[in-house]
Amino acid sequence: MDFSDRDGLIWFDGEIVEWREAKVHVLTHGLHYASSVFEGERTYNGKIFKMQEHSERFIHSANLIDMPMPMSAEELNKAKMEILEANKLTDAYLRPVAWRGSEELGISAQKTKTHIAIACWEWPSYFTEEAREKGISLKTSKWRAPMPDTAVTASKTAGLYATHTMSKHAAEAEGYTDSLMLDYRGLVAEATGANIFMIKDGKIKTPDPDCFLNGLTRQTLIQLANDNNIPLEVCQITPEELKEADEVFLTGTAAEVTAVGKIDDTSYAVGPITRQLRDAYESLVRA
Repeated sequence: MDFSDRDGLIWFDGEIVEWREAKVHVLTHGLHYASSVFEGERTYNGKIFKMQEHSERFIHSANLIDMPMPMSAEELNKAKMEILEANKLTDAYLRPVAWRGSEELGISAQKTKTHIAIACWEWPSYFTEEAREKGISLKTSKWRAPMPDTAVTASKTAGLYATHTMSKHAAEAEGYTDSLMLDYRGLVAEATGANIFMIKDGKIKTPDPDCFLNGLTRQTLIQLANDNNIPLEVCQITPEELKEADEVFLTGTAAEVTAVGKIDDTSYAVGPITRQLRDAYESLVRA
């Protein structure tokens, strides 16, 4: 699938344009210096899940990289609904993106304009149904999540994903689905595009997001665990502790709730708590 050559419409700087006409210049600041932020959102039955929270995080991500955001959360919400309606989509994936333009090129970007686009398209589960049922496989990456005072780890900014792409490529080259990222201390952090949870003796643990993105789906699953009286602890997790887990699963807007069947040479069952929370999440987003 070539994402530059598709039928459809894209919201682009306040206008709805033909998909193939949504273009930027080769000297765009965001292309050269990674001055770009984005969101990944899903709509179920015509309703964008956690739309307000996504818009607020989008703005916060831009603020963290000192990029002025020209739209409010309410204006972003309106634009998202407009482009969904224009494309006649009710179940879809949305990709809002903001970037510094080509008005100035150099490390300093004081004169650049912040541009915004919102694309949406039909996109089923990030992983196949078979993979979700058997559990995907992860390979531990040599790349690590950075210290929070060396990168804007709380921002969903494009620059942070270079190591994630390299990690995923390395995992796929060895036959794995995705990569497990450790943090700068060697503790369990996340997958390349999703947060991670482990279950041991009926209790859930998930890493403290002190150096990686605190996903909105992650926050939703923590609330679902509380609602279902499943004990959950946010804490540091070592790779050795992860090996002893009974169940492991990932969460994310694209991944939703996806079981992990293998990490490196350690296998895991797709167990009852993972299935319970996956069902609870699917019911919630379609409510």
